[in-house]
Parts: sequence; structure tokens; C-alpha cells
Amino acid sequence: MDFVVVNLLFWVTTLLNPEVANSPLLRQIWLVLNVAYIPVAYWFSRLKGNRTIYMDHMVFSAFQAVGIHALFFLAMLSFLGIFVIPWWAYLEFYGMCLVGLPLWWITSRMIVKHYRRRGRNFTRVVFVGYNATAMRLAEEMKSEQSFGYRVLGFFDDKDKCPTTVLGPYLGDIDHLDEYVRQNAVDEVYFTLSGNEEKALRSVIKLTDDQVVQFYYVPQIPRFISRTFDLHHVGRIPVLSIRRNRLKNILNRLAKRSFDVAFSSVVLLFSPIVFIPVAIAIKISSPGPIFFKQLRTGYRGNAFKCWKFRTMRVNAAADTQQAVKDDPRKTRVGEILRHTSIDELPQFINVWLGDMSVVGPRPHMLKHTEDYSKLIDKYMVRHLIKPGITGWAQVNGYRGQTEDLWQMEKRVEYDVWYIENWSFLLDLKIIARTVVNAVKGEQNAF
Repeated sequence: MDFVVVNLLFWVTTLLNPEVANSPLLRQIWLVLNVAYIPVAYWFSRLKGNRTIYMDHMVFSAFQAVGIHALFFLAMLSFLGIFVIPWWAYLEFYGMCLVGLPLWWITSRMIVKHYRRRGRNFTRVVFVGYNATAMRLAEEMKSEQSFGYRVLGFFDDKDKCPTTVLGPYLGDIDHLDEYVRQNAVDEVYFTLSGNEEKALRSVIKLTDDQVVQFYYVPQIPRFISRTFDLHHVGRIPVLSIRRNRLKNILNRLAKRSFDVAFSSVVLLFSPIVFIPVAIAIKISSPGPIFFKQLRTGYRGNAFKCWKFRTMRVNAAADTQQAVKDDPRKTRVGEILRHTSIDELPQFINVWLGDMSVVGPRPHMLKHTEDYSKLIDKYMVRHLIKPGITGWAQVNGYRGQTEDLWQMEKRVEYDVWYIENWSFLLDLKIIARTVVNAVKGEQNAF
């Protein structure tokens, strides 16, 4: 169907561009068009076979697929010396692909999920080992019916494996061979310790003989993050428990390029807002226009964060967080905070490289000192540059933190953002920030 979609969109392009449709090289172009999609289909076949992939990852991968096809298509046409397609036709074709291919991928995914919710297209699995790892994996498989997993049960010593809602006890490991032969088992998940070498070898041989898919599940404690990166030291596989997508130099380059471009545009037009705001601040109370405060930034280093001054000059500005109906705020400051206009000078920080448009919000040095002692993973949020807006903020965790759990949730969302960063996610956060600013945020004070 991917090939059908790509060919259909190119056919529409030929209808819009008669010079392409009437070209004597049209057959060769059609052939190259389809050959160029073969590496895309191969590269993303494993992704589309993943039962638990989420929609935003699917959309981002579809965008990548379009880019890869464009790279191969243009390279092959250039190599063959075919230059009959005008540049605007390429823009029309790939513009439609950026809409059509993600739309098809999402639609097909929704169809498959609907099919699975009706009890079809499921995978039958059994577990070897009944322990915390097996329970967590079984819970995840059963958490969403559209994943299409059917847990048949567990094999282990009887005293270790009581019957649970996650699946029945099917016997000890010696009964696995007979069960697999008599039942249509698709996958076996081995969750025992790697030290159980004899059991591991026998289960691998059994699954090979019965042509059943085998998976080894490492025993990872629940308190460790759920996202990992697999690396190798020589021939030994090792797991990194903290995924940071921005360690990749290309991702960092893309994010920094966007920050520079976006902040440059904002600062170019900033006098339209900055001048009247500056006048209003000076009229409202004596003191400077900008409030510059030391905050914790990338890798825990302090930097001067710029804001419009929204309070009267006071001695507690660097230690006391703003609260609702704070008597220190000016009338103008109330409006600036409610609309988030007070944050606009931070685009100066973005342009200078101290901050990013999107990232964990930078906290006062006093907050960092206090909360780093109270909250697990608090300092993890400094693995990337702080942002003007962030995933925690668009999900309601901004402003005053009266209780410890509020800061814990903010940290949780910040760490999730670091581990799941994508350019598409940044655009989503920016869009939600704009919508929230227009509506006026309840916690902005």
C-alpha cells in the first residue's frame, strides 16, 4: 500500500504538470520512483511490525521515510541524467507525500488496532519464569488490547508461580515442550536469570525446533527508567539506562539550528512588543525594565536568565518564588505573567545559546539546591539546555509549587521529554504553548 500511495501521488503530480506527463522518459521516471522506495520499505518494515509503537513516533518516522525517498529518488535521477522534472513538481509531489504517507500510516495503524480489539490478529505468548520482570511485561502486554498479545500463562517451579489475573500457571519448565507442541504458541519470553544456563539452553533449543520466536528478557529493577539504549563493548552487550536523544550530534544540530532561526525571527520583530512593554514597566514602578536572575542551566551550570520585571524591586527576588496574589507584583506585571509575555526576553538567552526554545524550565539556584536533595532524578533534567517552554508546562505543571509532589511531577515530565525528544514533539509543545498563552494559563502568576 505504501507503493500504491506513492505512485498515486506521483500520478497526481503528472496531472498537474503536463511537461512531466508528456516526457518520453516518463516510464524510466516511474521505474526510478518505485526503486527509490525499496530502501524505505526495507528500513521501516521493522518499525511498522512493532505492536506497541505510538502515533507520534509513527508520524515522525513517516516524515523520515519521505526524506529518505527524496534522497534516493533525486540521486538516482541525477546519476541517470534525467532532468525533465521541474523543481516545483518535486515540491508538489513531496508536499503531498508529507501529508499522504503519514495519513496512510496512521490510518492503517488504526485499522489494525480496531481489528485487534475485536480479538483478531493476536500473538499467543508464554513466559518462562514468574518474577517481577515477567509480571511487568505481562501487565504491559495486557494494558492495551490493541497491542494484540494473548498471554497463555507462565512456566516455573510451582511454589514460585501462583495463578494470577495475568495468566494461569502452566507447569514447570519440563512441561514447556509438550505445551508448545499441543498449542499454537507464537512467542516464548524467558525472564529467568541469565545464570540459569541449563534452562536457557533447553528453551532456546525447544523454540528453534518448534519454529517459535524466542525472546530473552533481562531482569531490570522497576525503579530504573523504562527506556534503554543497547550498546556493545567488544562483543558484550550493555544497556544504557538513561536515553538522551540529544546526545546524537545530528539531533543537537537540528535543535540548535531551529533555536537560532526561531529566536532570530522573534528578536527581529521584538521591538513591536518590547517597546510598549518597557514603557509600561517604567511607568508602573521604579526600577529596571529587565529582571536578570541566576538560574541553573545545562549540566548544572548557572546562567543569567532574562525576563521582563514584573515585581517591585525586593530583596527576596532570588530566593522566594512568586505566588498567587503576590503583593510584590505590579499591575503591569500581573498582566505580563498571565499572558507569559514576561518570558519573551528569554529569546535572548536562546540566541546566545544558554537556553533552547523547548526544554525543562530553568529554576532558581536556591530551588536547585533544595529540590536536588529531596527529589530523585532532579538533576537529570539538566542533561539538556533549559527551555522557554516545556513538556511539563504544557501539561499544567508550571508556576507555584506548594507541595513536593508538584515539583516531582514536573521533574517526571522533564525527564520523559529528555528520553523521548523529537523535533515533532518540540513543534507540538510550541503549538500548545501558543494556545495556552492565548487562552491565559491558570497557573501563570
